[in-house]
Amino acid sequence: MKWQTDSKILIQGITTPLGTEYGKRMKDFGTNIVAGISLNGEDSQIEGVPVFNLVEQAIKEVGSINISLIFNPPYLVLDAALEAMAAGIKQLVIVSSGVPPLDMLRILRQAEISNAFILGPGSQGLIIPNKFWLGICEPKFYCPGKVGIIGRGDRLLDEVARKLTENKLGQSLAVSLGTNGVIGSNFEQWLQTMEEDDTIEVIVLLGQANNSAELAAAEYISSAIEKPVIAYITGLYAPVEQSFRDAKTIVATQLNSSISQTVKQSTTITALKKAKAKLAQRLGDIPKLVKSSIPGNTQQTRGRRKKPEDDQ
Repeated sequence: MKWQTDSKILIQGITTPLGTEYGKRMKDFGTNIVAGISLNGEDSQIEGVPVFNLVEQAIKEVGSINISLIFNPPYLVLDAALEAMAAGIKQLVIVSSGVPPLDMLRILRQAEISNAFILGPGSQGLIIPNKFWLGICEPKFYCPGKVGIIGRGDRLLDEVARKLTENKLGQSLAVSLGTNGVIGSNFEQWLQTMEEDDTIEVIVLLGQANNSAELAAAEYISSAIEKPVIAYITGLYAPVEQSFRDAKTIVATQLNSSISQTVKQSTTITALKKAKAKLAQRLGDIPKLVKSSIPGNTQQTRGRRKKPEDDQ
């Protein structure tokens, strides 16, 4: 996903309570909200943002749009996403949660055809503290720094950022992947983004127990990530065979073999340890582990993988 402070943002579902509230807050923050799409066709503008009935109409009035934020009710997200991609928008952030899994499969297939990037559904969005904010996270919990955060749990991102900020550990980028079982961009994509970002020194990964996404992330960390990674996994004390997916996601999983199956907690934890990720047992442990992992700290350098250039 590419973003700049002057990226032109569209809000689909700006007339929903959440879309109206956070649209105003993002605009006050400085996010370049250029247009909104109404669900009822009655509003001409909301908080100074022009409102249209169709994405195509908005683009004709304000020009090309870089990113669409989708706040539509779950059952209307499919149409909104397809409309945005058909209009040429290449980056979609789906804040709405509970999108039917089969609808998400259609969205992801069209995104592949359109070369579009999808974040969510159920995403809090992303934030670069004091610079750029998309979504429904709480900017007051974040401050500029050198920590990158990738998370899946609902509102967990804000809580971790708050604890880091209280310990004078600022963040460079925080991104919420979404809470649904079927989502767009994954841990691996954002891990690589943060690995290549020179402003980030330590990565914090917030995942869930018994999910194959975290296992894939661990394998990717082991093979491709050199920066220190702190992992906090929720649900560690839930039954090992417990699945956190809903019935609709389980059905979609059975219909689409590309969605990985649930894995055992012990397998995920073992994989993260093998990848030399430091595991936080509770939220309060994260700041301490981040401090010990900052490059140049003797505790951190002792545990890192050896780079090829170290032998030269």
